[in-house]
Amino acid sequence: MVHQRRWYLLSFAIAALVLLPLTVLALSWQTIDHDIWAHLWDTQMPRLLGNTLILVVGVGIGVALLGVSLAWLTSLCEFPGRRWLDWALMLPFAIPAYVLAFVFVGLLDFAGPVQSLLREWFGTGLRLPRVRSTGGVIVVLVLVFYPYVYLLARSAFLAQGKGLMEAARILGQTPWQAFWRVAMPMARPAIGAGVALALMETLADFGAVSVFNFDTFTTAIYKTWYGFYSLSSATQLASLLLLAVMLVLYGERRARGATRPANERPRGQALYHLRGWKALAASGWCGLVFACAFLVPLVQLVVWCWQRGRFDLDERYVGLILHTLYLGAIAAAVTVAVALVLVFARRLVPTRPIRSAISLANLGYALPGSVLAVSIMLVFSFLDRELVVPLSQWLGGAGRPLLLGSLLALVLAYLIRFITVAYGPLEGALARIRPSLPEASRSLGVSGYGLFFRVYLPLLVPGALSAGLLVFVDVLKEMPATLLMRPFGWDTLAVRIFEMTSEGEWARAALPALTLVLVGLLPVVGLIRRSARRYGH
Repeated sequence: MVHQRRWYLLSFAIAALVLLPLTVLALSWQTIDHDIWAHLWDTQMPRLLGNTLILVVGVGIGVALLGVSLAWLTSLCEFPGRRWLDWALMLPFAIPAYVLAFVFVGLLDFAGPVQSLLREWFGTGLRLPRVRSTGGVIVVLVLVFYPYVYLLARSAFLAQGKGLMEAARILGQTPWQAFWRVAMPMARPAIGAGVALALMETLADFGAVSVFNFDTFTTAIYKTWYGFYSLSSATQLASLLLLAVMLVLYGERRARGATRPANERPRGQALYHLRGWKALAASGWCGLVFACAFLVPLVQLVVWCWQRGRFDLDERYVGLILHTLYLGAIAAAVTVAVALVLVFARRLVPTRPIRSAISLANLGYALPGSVLAVSIMLVFSFLDRELVVPLSQWLGGAGRPLLLGSLLALVLAYLIRFITVAYGPLEGALARIRPSLPEASRSLGVSGYGLFFRVYLPLLVPGALSAGLLVFVDVLKEMPATLLMRPFGWDTLAVRIFEMTSEGEWARAALPALTLVLVGLLPVVGLIRRSARRYGH
């Protein structure tokens, strides 16, 4: 009984950490600054609502069309280049949205190399559509977030097996008819989950929309905090953003319905062998998306690094790297440790309260970084004002706030946001350990901490390393929480990119951006290898 009570206490405490921001957001409406809200409503709110709605609809449609079409071609069709495009189309996962945004603006702006070259060739009257537009933001976010839909839809198509599609062909269905009548309905849950992930990332995005000067709720939160110095109003805006995220999650759950996955064996070979212009069109479409989403941005970053970025490789840049790696390592270690507690609680005490607490703890990924930042800082500001400062003065100290703007606050935000990222690989690793192994160890007198360190931990190392790497890379790329909550002087690579892009210094932003992309490739390569082993590609 004491053993179970300990797991209950730990699980409920972790779930409370995630509920903390939600509680703060709800309580923030107790006092309203009417002057600020009147100004926001008169000058910004209609535009914020319109921009956010247009962005969600545009990105949702774009990632669905792009992700599903690419998944269908690479999983069911054979055409030149399919084998390498099958995994290459996952590589855009490694590029943060704000990096692709400033690369596109730098390349396609009026003074950029593309338009300058076109004016030399075809005259000064030639001008492309403005890249700093609603369409430009949507295109960039679609290219960044389509891999969510591509990966899940591709897995769903491959898992449908060979029998169903061959049965459709025997019944006289064309490939197009088989796609709409057989493959799409069965893959709908996976596609819906991918679109929901893309939309949550769209709503949470701060860096890309800032590059395009496109006002959304995330930019409004930042401006309200640093422009009006109103943490409470920023928190209230964050609660509206969270409401939009919850609506997306609810819509995805309803759209998923009761569809059950197919029970057929996964298929590793293509069903349709394209010939002639169809094969060329398939290769061209997949190659075009890969070039726009990954190849061209990577090449441009390398060019900018050589032209200007390499001159910034000094002691300050080394400090940026060390701060970034230090934050990522601390957050990854803490997050993996907390996720291990949840994984073992579910394994050893699989009761309904424990499962509910773990489900609550895993909601953190749905909280945008800006929402977490304002809610945690509101709590820490209250604790500083009511507890830390009076206690420090009573003890004869300086009476300064210690929690607000501290490293602890930032790591807590990372923990809440990315605990789900660590939980998945750890749960899979623990599930592969058969219960008979720890039972045999107990019969030999190994129990308690000895059982964990001598039996569980060696077997969990691969899963823990995967979980830690995923969290590490996500922390490196996280911009809103880092920008709003970092301690004084704790600039990171993401913050450096924001500073340089805010000044239009694309070439100087290339060096930290290229560093983030290369680090982000590590988990993507692991994902590709795992997918290849699973489906025999």
